[in-house]
Amino acid sequence: MTGIKPEVIARTGGITFYRAHIRRKQMTLLALVLLVVLFVLISVNAGAASINPWQVLQTLIGVSDEKAGIVIWRIRMPRVVAAVVAGAGLSVAGCVMQNNLKNPLASPSTLGIASAATFGANLAIIVFGAGTAMNTAGDAVVINNPYIVTICAFLCSMSATMVILALAKLRSFSPEAIILSGVAISSIFGAGTTMIQYFATDVKIAAAVFWSFGDLGRVSWDEVGILSIVVMASIVYFSFRRWDYNALANGEETARSLGVDTGRTRFWGLMVSSLITAVAVSFLGMIGFIGLIGPQIMIRIVGADYRFLIPASALIGAVILLVADTAARTLISPVVLPVGAITSLLGGPMFLYMLMRGTGGKK
Repeated sequence: MTGIKPEVIARTGGITFYRAHIRRKQMTLLALVLLVVLFVLISVNAGAASINPWQVLQTLIGVSDEKAGIVIWRIRMPRVVAAVVAGAGLSVAGCVMQNNLKNPLASPSTLGIASAATFGANLAIIVFGAGTAMNTAGDAVVINNPYIVTICAFLCSMSATMVILALAKLRSFSPEAIILSGVAISSIFGAGTTMIQYFATDVKIAAAVFWSFGDLGRVSWDEVGILSIVVMASIVYFSFRRWDYNALANGEETARSLGVDTGRTRFWGLMVSSLITAVAVSFLGMIGFIGLIGPQIMIRIVGADYRFLIPASALIGAVILLVADTAARTLISPVVLPVGAITSLLGGPMFLYMLMRGTGGKK
């Protein structure tokens, strides 16, 4: 006999199990960080210019020739950083939307928020003259005033969000009905986008259509900076709210009993998620389904604890968009495919799989 009481052994064993459980999740986050770094290096090295990995490393530490510096810092690095930041932001936005609406199929794409942001961006480009087409083959569209595009995209995405919030409060609307309402909202804004383009000039249509494909190559360091500020601030806000989201995941009544203002938490969660979507769409074009597949992959690995699910969703979103962008640039090089098409090819089958097999994740 050890002389230790059984209840002490049970309590100590529970603490040990909990610590091992947390350690596994922390190791998962560390593995995701290393995966992001690995794919950043792979993505920076991929391209038509003949630059080897050693030159890439030399350039990143400030020791390189002028040609390699121009190719990496002016051409490749802006799109790589944009992929990391936008992928993280869109995935976290989907994670919070799924929690706030208690619907694992919720995301900026499936709820029509991305389509609303696209409509707003087309409105700015075509009606307000924020974009124009170039005559050179290498740069088909330039956004003259990205701030107008962002504001219009945000206002339209927020109008879609307000509709979703209003429907979510109706007792008769189930999670499945909310998704169907998102399809209807997407259809309405899609029709509006078509009408705007129908009455536009050829130049404006070319600018808007090329923009809507989703392209990381046209982003500048200034736009990357704006996107980074918005996404990082949003992730910090979501992290501060992680305990509220844990409470919401256990039900509305449970959250209220724990002192959570569910209405305010849901409103600001969807508001900030819409801001991420609006900024990402206005700068990069339509990039769909990352907000759906990122959180759903990680909830099956780290569970529904938002202390870990929020950073894990951000990291896996960065990995997904990095992989998609690298594939878009290398599959049929030198032709660059629209990255939005690649992410949709990844997200469509995942969406169908979730509908057929269910959407539960481990705790």
